[in-house]
Amino acid sequence: MNYHEREPMTLDWQVCSRARLSRDARFDGKFFIGVRGSRVYCRSICPAPTAKEKNVTYFPTAAAAAEAGFRPCLRCRPEASPGTPAWSGTSNTVSRALRLIAESGLEEGGVEALAERLGVGSRHLRRLFLKHLGATPSAVAHTRRMHFAKKLIDETNLPMLQVALASGFGCVRRFNAAVRKMYRRTPTQIRRLARPPARGQQNEYRFHLRFRPPYDWKAMLRFLGQRAIPGVEEVQSGIYRRSISLNGRDGYFEVSSAVAPNTLFARIQFDDPCALFFIIERIRAMFDLSADWTEIAKTLRGDALLAERLRAAPGMRVPGCWDGFEVAVQAILEQRMAIAKARVVMAQVAEKYGTPCVAGDALARVFPSPETLMRADLMKIGISESQAKLMRNLARGVYEGKICFRESANTESFIARLRELAGMSNSAAQYVAMRALGEPDAFPAGERRLMRALHLLDVAEVDRRSEVWRPWRAYAAVYLWDASAQGELCERKKAGIREPRASPPTLARNRSRATA
Repeated sequence: MNYHEREPMTLDWQVCSRARLSRDARFDGKFFIGVRGSRVYCRSICPAPTAKEKNVTYFPTAAAAAEAGFRPCLRCRPEASPGTPAWSGTSNTVSRALRLIAESGLEEGGVEALAERLGVGSRHLRRLFLKHLGATPSAVAHTRRMHFAKKLIDETNLPMLQVALASGFGCVRRFNAAVRKMYRRTPTQIRRLARPPARGQQNEYRFHLRFRPPYDWKAMLRFLGQRAIPGVEEVQSGIYRRSISLNGRDGYFEVSSAVAPNTLFARIQFDDPCALFFIIERIRAMFDLSADWTEIAKTLRGDALLAERLRAAPGMRVPGCWDGFEVAVQAILEQRMAIAKARVVMAQVAEKYGTPCVAGDALARVFPSPETLMRADLMKIGISESQAKLMRNLARGVYEGKICFRESANTESFIARLRELAGMSNSAAQYVAMRALGEPDAFPAGERRLMRALHLLDVAEVDRRSEVWRPWRAYAAVYLWDASAQGELCERKKAGIREPRASPPTLARNRSRATA
């Protein structure tokens, strides 16, 4: 069977029942419970008194529960669940459709336009959604929009007009009607029930983002910290920060581990609330919050080498990225140089060609756009002629729309375009697909640290070795990289070698220039 064309999502009621009765957080978001008497649907961890088995119905998605006439529980807040992994138990077409809906909803032409982008008919797409998710594309998009609206009502102080616009409603009247229909309460009444959010600075928003345990936050920070671009990103004291630019506006966000269990805390500074849905979805993808680690571990534990690593460090996720173009540029550099050196060069690229911004103490730059790098003389900052050519080709391909970093992109054609237009090796292109598209089966077999961790010298042999890890090879790569990095760190410490880093005075000049 093709790993991306799976059987329809089916629920084992006995498994669901055990998870519901034990309130097992590992199943949070993997199914929803409809209580027939109250007509409310809940998460597996709902603290409400447990209903009798004969009075409940299990649904694979929140949208399916809503379509069956159930409304969201106000106690366990289904909108705050980790979500269902877009690639778990669905066909490749449905997976890509879910990613497109997450990126832009159905705002650009409805179901027909969505189906056209996927290369299928709209009726066939509806049938696939009903078969795999129990709801139509329109119902899935509407439920996502309503859940985000509820999150904004509960966790921000935004006026209801801005909540309506940020969650994709054209006007407050439609928003009020939709909320009343789904929750049997007005938005104002729902806000009164919620705990008042802490007041922050102007244009600052704070969100709690749920995940299924376990989650190795320290490993995630290690990976991102090794590659963080000084002036653009920062990992310090258990917090990840970075500058962002959307639709001509600059801002930043930071993510840290929250006090609440199984939760990350995100603080966003951005002056356009309508961008919050996109920002939150991108952060969730970047930190791989929808992954079902226990399901992934079932496959990876079959390999003795990985089984040992999984026991030692449960819950590692595949680090995504904010900007796929940025990761692709870094991947081109890492083809010829060490990660630490590539990080220094990326800092120079950001300083020379990035735009100034004021986004916190250590964040003074937004990484340059493809249009800027397409015309940049990169050899002026010490980049070799061959690498500069590859980076310009990449930038031109992105600028002309031939390379698209949306998560919904077809992985095979994406990798082929990176290799053809940007001259990347297969391993570099696989790495970019893994981080920019969230492709769980991407695997850079020729990457030297993976080969070292596996004690193999032949790429074909590495590929063969990885077959037993499908469809989770990206997660296997993360575990092998972490083991390799830990070993290299010990060796460097023993040898007294320090990592190269960007000069602090350079960053200080950036901050003063941005402030001016």
